[in-house]
Amino acid sequence: MSQLERIFWLDAQIQGYNYPNAQKLAEKFEISRRQAYADREYMVNRLSAPIGYNRERGGWYYTDPTYRLPAILLQEGELLAFLLTQQLSSHYLGTPFERQFESALQKIRAHLPDTVTVQAEDLSHMVAFTGGATVEADPKLVMDLNKAACQQRQVRMKYYTASRGEVTERVVDPYRLHNVQGDWYLIAYCHSRHTWRDFLLVRIREWEILDQQFERSPTFNLQDYLERGFRAERGEKVYDIAVRFDAYQARWVKERRYHATQSVEPLPDGGVILRLRTGALDEVARWVLQYGPHAEALEPQELRCQVAEAHRSAARSYDRTA
Repeated sequence: MSQLERIFWLDAQIQGYNYPNAQKLAEKFEISRRQAYADREYMVNRLSAPIGYNRERGGWYYTDPTYRLPAILLQEGELLAFLLTQQLSSHYLGTPFERQFESALQKIRAHLPDTVTVQAEDLSHMVAFTGGATVEADPKLVMDLNKAACQQRQVRMKYYTASRGEVTERVVDPYRLHNVQGDWYLIAYCHSRHTWRDFLLVRIREWEILDQQFERSPTFNLQDYLERGFRAERGEKVYDIAVRFDAYQARWVKERRYHATQSVEPLPDGGVILRLRTGALDEVARWVLQYGPHAEALEPQELRCQVAEAHRSAARSYDRTA
């Protein structure tokens, strides 16, 4: 039996002037007297129940006869958010974060009534996550960078740049951790490049939080910065992107939100043109290519040429092996 059921029983007994006590509660629900007293303390401390003890009747009563148990309501969206966080802890971010998430969830559960916990546990069997090809970040690195960002302290790190295959030392001002499809990035001002960059945490080889503090730039706007990108890539120059999807692929494209600036234009043949603004031209090209013949890059011309050349190169590879 849950604690909530015991509390309901206690409330009904007290309201009915039956003067329940720890012994009766323990016998009714086959629990220890210690747990019975803990249930009473929960009602007093958490539910503000004015419980007194009547020596003559040997049991508990309400010193305020008008008291009623509070209506404990949790909105459906809040319950779902809790449930998704619970699933996230063990499925999406990977095992390095499981212990930290579970610790946080235990603290949350301690402040929720049992009915919510039970419902969340029951519903968890109906929700599942399947992670993609993500990389596991060091939990200590995540915590350290979050601490540095909150305290506005600079970080010295050795960072591996995959495109050049080299490791360089950087000093950065950490602004925000950013999770993109399960992968952790640090948005930071790089003093080597004199601009803001996204650093994939798994590529940070060594790091040190410095005593040197930094002032956040008043010209930096996180929302604008994110909108200049697409997924985890971004660029200085912003392009007006237009991609046409045929009627087959449009059924799925219309359901999804790919970018904060996107708009979808329906076409007579059932297809759509998706428009957005971003500076991440290379990332958009890779995204368009995954749809094969069902997507056509229209604008800008640089994007159209990049996608066309990738298709031609792939075709040549298949021609050689045919």
